[in-house]
Amino acid sequence: MSMIVAARFMTFDAAAAAAGRLQAAGVSQEDIHTFYVNSAGAHDRYPLGGDRRADPDAGPAQYGAITGAAVGGLALGAIAGVVASALAATALALVAAVGVGAYVGALFGALWVAGRGRRPLRPATASPTASPPGADEHAPVRHAGVMLALHVDGVQAERTLALLRDAGGQDLERAQGRWVDGKWEDFDPLQPPQLAAGG
Repeated sequence: MSMIVAARFMTFDAAAAAAGRLQAAGVSQEDIHTFYVNSAGAHDRYPLGGDRRADPDAGPAQYGAITGAAVGGLALGAIAGVVASALAATALALVAAVGVGAYVGALFGALWVAGRGRRPLRPATASPTASPPGADEHAPVRHAGVMLALHVDGVQAERTLALLRDAGGQDLERAQGRWVDGKWEDFDPLQPPQLAAGG
């Protein structure tokens, strides 16, 4: 495994300028890799797109849908039964009322359960260490942008991180990975960055 340091830039031009400064400081072109990281959810890991098998915010919504369908179907079915017997309506009207009740109940049940499990957003002014992350919180995601990754040895790491920081790099990170033919071969955009001190 190789030691890799990296930073995120907003544009390819900014990353290229930083790469130029790094080369002027003695970093070899073979040790520099520039590439774009898509937004979270846009990495197409599945045939229909997306990064995850299921939406983490959906949680147990299917159970709310099942419960809502049963309760809604029974409630509207009972009401329709009373109305149908009073009006001498057909059984088809009763079946339609039960179906509509099940549909509406499933919708409200799923929304109620999914909405109940939602986390409140942390205010921007809150300290990130104010409360420990709960089990229901999402893992941190890697922000979209142009990555400038460098293959370094332990002695160069701090100097290279300082150069990246001075060049305007954000989310400075250290990683262990495979560096093959001038590229960070095993980079995984779904893994959160291992931020370096001051990154």
